[in-house]
Amino acid sequence: MMTIGDRFRISIFGSSHGPEVGIEVDGIPPGITIDLTAVQHALDRRRPVGRRLATKRHEEDILRVDEGLNRGISTGGRFRAHVVNEDVQRAPYDRHKDIPRPGHADYPARVRYGPEADLSGGGIFSGRMTVGLVIAGAIARQLLAPKGIDMVAFTLRIGSVESAVSEKVSLEELRRLVSANEVGCPDAEAALRMESAIGEARRAGDSLGGTIEARISGVPVGLGEPFFDSIESVLAHLAFSIPAVKGIEFGAGFAAAAMQGSQHNDAFVWREGRVHTSTNHAGGILGGLATGEPIVFRVAVKPTSSIALPQQSVNLATHESATVVVAGRHDPCIVPRAIVVVEAVAAIGLVDLALRGGFLR
Repeated sequence: MMTIGDRFRISIFGSSHGPEVGIEVDGIPPGITIDLTAVQHALDRRRPVGRRLATKRHEEDILRVDEGLNRGISTGGRFRAHVVNEDVQRAPYDRHKDIPRPGHADYPARVRYGPEADLSGGGIFSGRMTVGLVIAGAIARQLLAPKGIDMVAFTLRIGSVESAVSEKVSLEELRRLVSANEVGCPDAEAALRMESAIGEARRAGDSLGGTIEARISGVPVGLGEPFFDSIESVLAHLAFSIPAVKGIEFGAGFAAAAMQGSQHNDAFVWREGRVHTSTNHAGGILGGLATGEPIVFRVAVKPTSSIALPQQSVNLATHESATVVVAGRHDPCIVPRAIVVVEAVAAIGLVDLALRGGFLR
């Protein structure tokens, strides 16, 4: 079981091809009505079923709550929930048990845990483990909503196809646009090109990565902690817990390295009865604390490691060179299905910080 968090503490359990995957959550205040329909909706957004461009693994992902609720109301004790793994196919992985797949955790996991480590479907390193994050994130969003905190993530880029999404678009409009296409991109024209690029990669036996942007509104000024538990630190830690994420930036991000201070600094202005900034290069965070402006961050998602092209590897039993062709069912691009996971980890991190700072009771 793998655990993270301080006041809102989560532990994921299970494995890709084990009986189940799920989550335990400590820290949900008692007496909170939890909308399980909303949690199931989040799980449905993550599912591949019905997506032309996703894996053909067919999992229903029906939420099963084991403890922590009484007639839909939180008890204040540990919350536990899971989904059953129903469509498991171990044979393609058993055939290559001694040959680590490039891009996967097979080799270091084999060294650490030994030859009997269950790496079927990726084991505990699989994107399947994000089911638990989505469940916890859907609950965290319900704790944040009464405080006016809302968030939307979307596909900004897939491969070489990049979209243009104005910072002035409302979250409600973004949510509508994101749901209008399979890749979750608010730019309809770019979305068509993204779908085409994913299809081409699949036909070639290859895969693509991309970028997901998240925008969060309503975060109260001062939420967060300085230094080690800054908003950036907490969200980055959680974002890197998503198996495919390889980079993160806030606000102007890496572009800030080419800017001067006079360009990057966000000027303060008085507007609508409170302090705002004229720009948001800081991404809504200064000194690890929320400024009241939208929190904006982006994550880089690597190309799916499982591809149908022959790849060079080593047979760990014989120490001889080997060629591996990854069989099984895999997404040619994981970006669209990761959108809801990025929203989930953002909500989990902010709830934890809000409970620590007294912004939630």
